[in-house]
Amino acid sequence: MMLINGVETDQITAIDRGLQYGDGLFETIAVVDGEPEFWQQHLQRLQQGGERLALSIPDAVLLQQESEQLIAAADANIHRWVLKITVTRGSGGRGYRYSESQTPTRILSLSPWPYSEQQQSEAVTQGVMLHICNTRLGENPTLAGIKHLNRLEQVLARNEWSDPAIAEGVVMNPQGEMVEGTMSNLFFVQNGELVTPELKQSGVVGVMRQQIIQQLQQQGVTVAIRPIPLQQLILTEEAFCCNSLMGVWPIRKIGGISFYAPGPITKDCIQRLKRGS
Repeated sequence: MMLINGVETDQITAIDRGLQYGDGLFETIAVVDGEPEFWQQHLQRLQQGGERLALSIPDAVLLQQESEQLIAAADANIHRWVLKITVTRGSGGRGYRYSESQTPTRILSLSPWPYSEQQQSEAVTQGVMLHICNTRLGENPTLAGIKHLNRLEQVLARNEWSDPAIAEGVVMNPQGEMVEGTMSNLFFVQNGELVTPELKQSGVVGVMRQQIIQQLQQQGVTVAIRPIPLQQLILTEEAFCCNSLMGVWPIRKIGGISFYAPGPITKDCIQRLKRGS
């Protein structure tokens, strides 16, 4: 089911700036037993992205009402869904310059959960394998961190492999430093220290990434945030990837380098963020 500006439809004008220029933002939210997870954190990131792009974000109450409408219409026997909220700058006008009077387009959709219980269980207990992508991320501090609609780099990177045994891919910046996965954030344990890549020039500041950092900090555990060259994989004792849908997945192999999975620090993060079944 999909709502576009509050109307149940999957049709949008061809002159919408989201389609024409990728001028907009989106959030992907896990819905478990009828409740969107980390709702406030997703709305906060959406608002921060709107401020960065000078894009007016719809009222939070309206977004919540329309989300609840979609969830209420879903099959109650299915416990997990994926809620996606997309906000574009709206339609009208040719060229890159936009009008400040334009009305944003809001698109809310509810989709099936992408992972079976078996897939999720195997990923968490056995770890996953990652491809090292040839596609590099461009650097732009203005756009770094936010979840904007321009995802061509991720499209190209994700389509570098078709092997179903490979769950994700590592993408780097032009300097050969690991930034993130094609759809997730990355964490590494090096010399007993938990490290995650710096995202000042490229990459998405994931909601799950922030939850992990904040929860650990509340327990007095420091997470180092710094550039991580690909060559440092040989110094890595354990690793994991995370996003709002997968939660935390241990990594057992990146390219030709293997890790113990799940390692003790990874297990700790999984327990902290464990969802009820």
